[in-house]
Amino acid sequence: MAAAPRPSGTPARPSRRTVLRRSAAVAGGAAAAAAVSACAGPGSGVDADGRVRIEVWHGQTDTGRAAIEALTAEFNRTHPRIRVGLGGGVLSDAMLQKITAALASGSFPDIAYIFGSDLANVARSPSVVDLTDTFHSGPVPWKDFWAPAREAVTLNGQVRAAPALIDSLAVVCNKKLFRDAGLPLPRPGWSWDDFTTTAAKLTDRARGVFGTGWPGVGDEDTVWRLWPMIWDLGGDVTSQDGRRVGFEDTGLRALRTVEALVKARSVYIDAKSGSEQMYRVFLSGRMGMAVTGPWQLPDIRQAKVDYHVVPLPSYSGRPITISGPDTWTVFDNGEARVEAARTFVTWLSQPAHDVRWDIKAGSLPLSRGTQALSQWQKQEADTPGLRVFTKSLESARVRPVHPAYPQISQSLGQAITAVLLGRSSPAEALRDCVDEANAALLIPR
Repeated sequence: MAAAPRPSGTPARPSRRTVLRRSAAVAGGAAAAAAVSACAGPGSGVDADGRVRIEVWHGQTDTGRAAIEALTAEFNRTHPRIRVGLGGGVLSDAMLQKITAALASGSFPDIAYIFGSDLANVARSPSVVDLTDTFHSGPVPWKDFWAPAREAVTLNGQVRAAPALIDSLAVVCNKKLFRDAGLPLPRPGWSWDDFTTTAAKLTDRARGVFGTGWPGVGDEDTVWRLWPMIWDLGGDVTSQDGRRVGFEDTGLRALRTVEALVKARSVYIDAKSGSEQMYRVFLSGRMGMAVTGPWQLPDIRQAKVDYHVVPLPSYSGRPITISGPDTWTVFDNGEARVEAARTFVTWLSQPAHDVRWDIKAGSLPLSRGTQALSQWQKQEADTPGLRVFTKSLESARVRPVHPAYPQISQSLGQAITAVLLGRSSPAEALRDCVDEANAALLIPR
């Protein structure tokens, strides 16, 4: 299916979710070097007066960068014995390659912003600090963090990183296009059949209007939208014993839903990595429904789109979504620097500081403590639809912290793309995906 013409103009800022923009295969190819070095980085980081200096590779741009800079400046003012420096020189979607090279060379930062889907491979390095005791006895009660935030940083029962950011997926609807099509706005509890039928009715190809969109390059953005469908049907990323994928049957029904959108010609397929074209179509008023996260709301509001947010549809009628948490991963550069790094990441997670990060960076509260703060309550009241994303955290699941996940994701991404582009039937695409992913799961790690 041909893509729609590229709308003019650009979004107000790049999407925060760059993790969803690149091929997950990068993680698999680069991860092996992460286990190479157990060496500490150069220098003790302790000044003659006893002040400890640590380096953070933050990976942020625009509003996220401004937010972490402001928080770091406050931390440095209130913790005179610690000096946190921000650097790294790369954005978060290039962090895996940079940290992998740094681990191999033995010269790495004290803290790096690592995507949750990359943590299992990075944590193979013995230089990654175990934060179990830090967070199980930290200033924020461990169970106060949302379950997806806890699960995204836990590997084999150990907390291998600090929760850094959390989000969820929901559906944002263009209310004008619904009115033009004479359709009622979706309500919680709607089904995937409702979604595909609605997308078809919203589509007006003569006007260049699409019912919905889907990334079509096979990257993680392509894949993670399918996991809630698979989970809702009773499937999983891997089988219980971890030796096979867990979606051989459920994946077929999910892919048939994708195929239904293609056959109705109601889906805009974004053929470029990053999904920015898909979002431009929505922002220009030519897409009825976008499956997206809270990071997109500022751009939608700036574009003056009259919008409505509804939870993801399901097959079962039960609420379910996916969350893609990111992490602050701590590396061992000696006892003094590790202790300073622990202090900084736990400080960031405290509600009074987390709420500032969430509001400025366009994410959701890491914990129920943050959610209860008046600042967050005001943010929800001032941002239509934001409460839907926050409430969705109650039913959100995360991708497993598993070293084979990048290969599974790559295989499933190829299958989804093959169906989107009409190159394979759902059954054929899934068969190839399962064969490749099962082979990856058999590799010793």
